[in-house]
Amino acid sequence: MIQFTTDEHAPVWKGYVLAALMFVSAVFLSIVQQQYFNICFTVGMRMRSAIVAAVYRKALVMSNAARKQSTVGEVVNLMSVDAQRFMDLMPFINIIWSGPFQIILAMYFLYTTMGASIFAGFGVMILLFPINGIIASKAHKYQVEQMKLKDERIKIMNEVLNGIKVLKMYAWELSFREKINSIRKREVRVLRNTLYLNAAASFTWTCAPFLVSLTTFAVYVLSSPNHVLTAEKAFVSISLFNILQFPLLAVPIMIAAVVQASVSLNRIQKYLNGDELDPTNVEHSSEIEAAISVDNATFSWEKDEEPTLQNISFTVPKGSLVAVVGQVGCGKSSLINCLLGNMEKIDGQVFVNGSVAYVAQQAWIQNLTVSNNILFGKALEEDQYRDVVKACELKEDFEMLPAGDQTEIGEKGINLSGGQKQRVSIARAVYQDKQIYLLDDPLSAVDAHVGKNIFENVFGPQGCLKSKTRILVTHGVSFLHQVDKIVVMTNGRISEVGTYDELLKKDGDFAEFIRNFVENGENEVFDEETNDSMTSSPPATPLNGDSVKGSVSSMSGPQQQRNRLISHQQSRISESERSRKNSVLQKQQSIEKESQQYQEKDKLITTEAAEVGNIKLSVLFSYMKAVGYFTCIIIVLAYMLSNAASVSTSIWLSAWSNDPINEDGSQNKTSYRLTVYGLLGLTQSIFVLVSSFALSFGSVLASVHLHSRMLSNLLKAPMSFFDTTPLGRIINRFSKDIYLIDEVVPQSLSSFFQTFFMVISTFVVVTYSTPIFAAVIVPVLILYWFVQRFYVRTSRQLKRLESISRSPIYSHFSETLSGATTIRAYGLQTAFIKQNEIKVDTNQTAYYPNFVSNRWLSVRLQIVGNLIVLFAAIFAVVEKGTINAGIVGLSISYASQVTQILTWIVRSASEIETNIVAVERVEEYANVKQEAPLEVEDSKPDDSWPHSGEINFLNYSTRYRDELDLVIHGINVDIKGGEKVGVVGRTGAGKSSLTLSLFRIIEAVEGMITIDGVDIRKIGLHSLRSKLSIIPQDPVLFCGTLRMNLDPFEAYSDDEIWNALEYSHLKQYVSSLAKQLDHDVAEGGENLSVGQRQLVCLARALLQKSKILILDEATAAVDLETDDLIQTTIRDKFADCTVFTIAHRLNTVMDSTRVLVLEAGKVVEYDSPDKLLKKKGLFHSMAEDAGLVT
Repeated sequence: MIQFTTDEHAPVWKGYVLAALMFVSAVFLSIVQQQYFNICFTVGMRMRSAIVAAVYRKALVMSNAARKQSTVGEVVNLMSVDAQRFMDLMPFINIIWSGPFQIILAMYFLYTTMGASIFAGFGVMILLFPINGIIASKAHKYQVEQMKLKDERIKIMNEVLNGIKVLKMYAWELSFREKINSIRKREVRVLRNTLYLNAAASFTWTCAPFLVSLTTFAVYVLSSPNHVLTAEKAFVSISLFNILQFPLLAVPIMIAAVVQASVSLNRIQKYLNGDELDPTNVEHSSEIEAAISVDNATFSWEKDEEPTLQNISFTVPKGSLVAVVGQVGCGKSSLINCLLGNMEKIDGQVFVNGSVAYVAQQAWIQNLTVSNNILFGKALEEDQYRDVVKACELKEDFEMLPAGDQTEIGEKGINLSGGQKQRVSIARAVYQDKQIYLLDDPLSAVDAHVGKNIFENVFGPQGCLKSKTRILVTHGVSFLHQVDKIVVMTNGRISEVGTYDELLKKDGDFAEFIRNFVENGENEVFDEETNDSMTSSPPATPLNGDSVKGSVSSMSGPQQQRNRLISHQQSRISESERSRKNSVLQKQQSIEKESQQYQEKDKLITTEAAEVGNIKLSVLFSYMKAVGYFTCIIIVLAYMLSNAASVSTSIWLSAWSNDPINEDGSQNKTSYRLTVYGLLGLTQSIFVLVSSFALSFGSVLASVHLHSRMLSNLLKAPMSFFDTTPLGRIINRFSKDIYLIDEVVPQSLSSFFQTFFMVISTFVVVTYSTPIFAAVIVPVLILYWFVQRFYVRTSRQLKRLESISRSPIYSHFSETLSGATTIRAYGLQTAFIKQNEIKVDTNQTAYYPNFVSNRWLSVRLQIVGNLIVLFAAIFAVVEKGTINAGIVGLSISYASQVTQILTWIVRSASEIETNIVAVERVEEYANVKQEAPLEVEDSKPDDSWPHSGEINFLNYSTRYRDELDLVIHGINVDIKGGEKVGVVGRTGAGKSSLTLSLFRIIEAVEGMITIDGVDIRKIGLHSLRSKLSIIPQDPVLFCGTLRMNLDPFEAYSDDEIWNALEYSHLKQYVSSLAKQLDHDVAEGGENLSVGQRQLVCLARALLQKSKILILDEATAAVDLETDDLIQTTIRDKFADCTVFTIAHRLNTVMDSTRVLVLEAGKVVEYDSPDKLLKKKGLFHSMAEDAGLVT
């Protein structure tokens, strides 16, 4: 085209043909290129799906050692971040060969234009490659470190969210916030280094084309006076240098993508190569006569660990009922797990003959309807289903639930009581109709009379499972006389096996345990009868009938002992269920309210809402504020000035090429022109450097601020938020959305600023070159505007939908991990893998249209860009003779860049809009409703408060949420300092609500609570909660050392901690550990038994030495002997404290100074236990229900 404009004799049609050919070749390139990208993104999407599926499948077969190494946080990152990295790599993967190919072609054409001088430019390129190598090496190192820290952060975040209620009650939020923030600081330090490294790489490769052109031009014009820079040479060379620019700019992006993908590949490889459970640990054989046969088997939880079970030998005949008993930590649950194949077999053989059903000690419930939890993938058979529901005592619960058995259960069974969860778990096992039932202490969480009914109707000799083989781990003794065989566990070994009567006659460990238990139980009965009452009234009605039936010494025969045990065991009223059902009722009321709103009666966990419309300006401003307004101005100015310098360089080159040529073939002022050209290029490079570093600095500040604010405010959110928000949804914010803010948004901003100012530069240069072009700019821009707005709206919503459809993948995965043992036991791995694939497919249905719309946009925008080239060429033809060759070269070389730039600017703009959604989502959780302040300086109580522990409820009323009914109605209760108060009541009475009120987990609607005369509403939450001790119903432990779990603020000495462990009966166990107090606790405390975890919670309370202790069914998961030890410790060490007990064993309440009886949120009785029994009121009828009085 330049030749045409300089050739006076060239026909006009030739110019139009050249213009048309330029347009057609550009359109052809656009179509081929977009098809290529479409294929790349499709392959990338499939790779991501395959990786997510492989990670999920692996999670179902991981060994215990591998589970320890790969935490939930790490695996979530594998699915969210690492799988995405392979997708990001796909569009660039072919640059490995196409990049060098483009460079060779460009160099060849440059050689034909500029001769040997291009080798000088090529030398500069070669010199830049080692720099690139160093950058890539450093980037790899930082990437590995960053991912490790990200895993650690997500792991702790996952634990914090799982135990948020306990954290709030212990007032530990600040400790864990600091722990997460300290990891985040290290992560940000690595991130900052990575971004600065990227800025340096960006500077290097932005300078590369200019340095190559400067070196080439300098060598060319200085090597011979006859080498003059004509317009043709200058702008053909510039166009070829621009062709070079793409592979040179793409190389660092590709290297970064390859580095990230290689790091991710290693992480995925390590995870997928992790140890798996050996399927030969348990041999399924129909050849053996018995249902289960274990021969001299030794098992450990990990291959290199000391054996947990040693020399285990026993046989279970088909159709028999076998009980497994023993103290906390003796290996009962391990025995069940070895039969399930969840432990490493060191020696011996285990044979199982038949299909297996399993009921875990801690019920695993899915976020599905109650009905679907029971069906567990099996087809509904009405009669069988009805019989199972009736046998498992669920009929009344269904009547109470807002949508019956179609009520949706929240994540982890949040809207069911512990007893209801366990009964749903039992119902699931019964409905599956298997041949062998492994039952890990399923009755500890239910009321005594409910447990009795379930045993009789389900597990017992006359139950619906009477023809099945049953192995029942139990801490209860009232059922033992009905079982066929009892296996006694002691320190990981079977010490005795036999029937109830045989073991009593043997006078071994079992008989000793029974004797101790009866003596303790009998003494308690006597204590309750002779307990000093508030008055000198005569003894209350004896608990075992009209009189105490004999003494321990008079009990000689097994039958008498058995009767005594049955009576005493029934006193384990285990109001476990009742105390939990109160909070459940509130949550169920919440469901009813929400059901009206959503017109779905059974919906608890709401569907995650997608924002619609444009990204709010407030979101952009919040990001700018996080970056810093001054930094934003610096960034924009630096990008603007670097582009101004770039345009100046091109205009200067145009002017240089138009310099007249002397008669001897030389040009004047060559050195001057070259020097200014070099200085302008250097100025451009400096501004590029400033802009890149300023953007990196600002984006790191924004990341730190947004994460810190979200974390801080989320930890201060009320419990109602966590009850109705799935864990996966919150984790998604902390993993994928923070990753986008950390790494993707800065890249999108950098790309946008570069392309935006390049487009402006192009229009300025083309209009400056051919002023007539201004007439075309307006319609082209209007067309461009409509195309990109149409696209951006679609793309933005697709991105939002993709983000929302991603959360269920993580929620389902977390759910699967926690229930992997149950899933394997029932052999439902295939069904769960299918569910995961469906959720991934749903996510891809939003993702696939997203990148297809990208291709749609690119084709149309590139055609718009090609039209600009066409018009620039046509105007050059029209104005032939009136404009010089240098201006034509300048105009067409800039116009030819527009095709790529227009595509990139819209893509960058849409990427900012779609990725800034991450900021929007983080902001959403950073602005959640907050609890009251943690500290109120004006009304901070003394350090010695509370002095006596006196509690007063004054006309106190409360509710769970504003839209729900009151759960406590105007109660007035005075509790004197040092009193031991038991709280009892039937389902929904308000017992748990009272406990939550003390901690201000729920706030007063009217009235108040005072502790030692201080209105608890007027003090900070931490001032209050740190002064109350609680032993919660569900023991929660966190990943870290045992010391950290006892004392996260490091406020106590080793001696104090050891004393607490001694009084909580853990000293002997902890002393036997290799690291003792520095023993590593696994995620969720999985390497301790449930009973041991409960004892750790007791040790926490002992350390705190508070004047007020709340027991929330604290001993439901421990055996009777350990329960007696705990009760003794509480009576001894908290003698002068106010003890507030939610009753779960009636003998514990009988030991209280007074008993508070609640019904429908109101106080109906409040007096000493013996007086209440005489009254023959509600308390008396509850005691009757439990079989404690006649």
